[in-house]
Amino acid sequence: MLCRRCQRISQTKGGSVDQKTLLQLAKMHNTPLVVVDHKVLRENYEQFRKHLPRVQVYYAVKANSDPAIVQTFYDVGASFDVASMAEFLIVHEKIKHLPAQERQDFIWDRIIYANPIKAVETLTQLDQYKPLITYDNHEEVLKIARYAPHSGLVLRLGVPNTGSMVELSSKFGALPGEAVDLIAFAHNNKLQVEGLSFHVGSQCTNVQNYIQALHLAAGIFSEAKDRGFDLKLLDIGGGFPAHYDDSVPAFKSLAKTINTELDRLFPEPIEILAEPGRFLVASAVTAVAQIIGKAVRGGKLCYYLDDGVYHTYSGVIFDHCQYHLKSFRKDPTQLCAVFGPTCDALDTISLAEQLPDLDRGELVYAENMGAYCAASSTYFNGFPPAKVVHVNRDPTSNG
Repeated sequence: MLCRRCQRISQTKGGSVDQKTLLQLAKMHNTPLVVVDHKVLRENYEQFRKHLPRVQVYYAVKANSDPAIVQTFYDVGASFDVASMAEFLIVHEKIKHLPAQERQDFIWDRIIYANPIKAVETLTQLDQYKPLITYDNHEEVLKIARYAPHSGLVLRLGVPNTGSMVELSSKFGALPGEAVDLIAFAHNNKLQVEGLSFHVGSQCTNVQNYIQALHLAAGIFSEAKDRGFDLKLLDIGGGFPAHYDDSVPAFKSLAKTINTELDRLFPEPIEILAEPGRFLVASAVTAVAQIIGKAVRGGKLCYYLDDGVYHTYSGVIFDHCQYHLKSFRKDPTQLCAVFGPTCDALDTISLAEQLPDLDRGELVYAENMGAYCAASSTYFNGFPPAKVVHVNRDPTSNG
């Protein structure tokens, strides 16, 4: 949502959702509250394009599927990585006004269905759109050939995920030694393999994962060509790290290394795709919550908020991520525990936060909340999810 007063606030602050703005929004909308700054979304997209100029951005919708966020990325020219029919339809909603051929061209060129394992029902729904989809095993080829034969295929490779916050290689990815045989198997089933993809793991701060993956992919490109298969694209996946703290290497440095390897191993006209999600949305979202209770347990001050891991802080469980809470006061801090509002002990945001001695009813906030913070958004114990407010929307947007 974006009310007129929110628009005025965001304009007066030049796009920066600072503490004063957060307090104003919380007063208008109550808590728990999630504030999405679309100016930051656009800046993150521009930074990615600046430092990886050869790479077409396919926003990973699963990172945050809010339709307003999808609209902003659509407006700036992004493509989209979807992993479910629900995500596909969110993107399709943005292009349904286009003439049939333009809509079909958009789907082919700017949407990739990047979940390697798909239900038969999903493939049946997808087939009419003639999509680009990933696969990594023989059984998936047989399913696609039967239920979505008009698809273009991208073979997903298993690559090193060393040091990434969320490891994916144990669940998805063909072994490099079987890759060209899987390409041939798809060809024998009358399917066209367009290229390769890989994923180095979410929040990857180890650039060697990218280097090793690119070398593996280059070898497969060469072997495939020797066997008569001309691959046209490489999808280098996601994993680009959000700057949660100063331990995360600068994106510019990571991109420089990737660019060097891309230019050396994959000269034009090979098309390069990427699926950034966290990098684009994490820093654009701030969560505001109210202290609804406090106690001292075992000598430690404990706060209870009106938001928790069943809602905005679900990334604590599902994303292996820690979100540090901040106070609107500058008073001296102490070690605190912070819990969500439900009766479940699992609803623990942190056992080691540095916060002042705050009163019941005061507000706290957490930054970098844009990625995977709605992985679980339930009404457990009857508590509703946080209200989402969008600021700095592009006034020319059709959304």
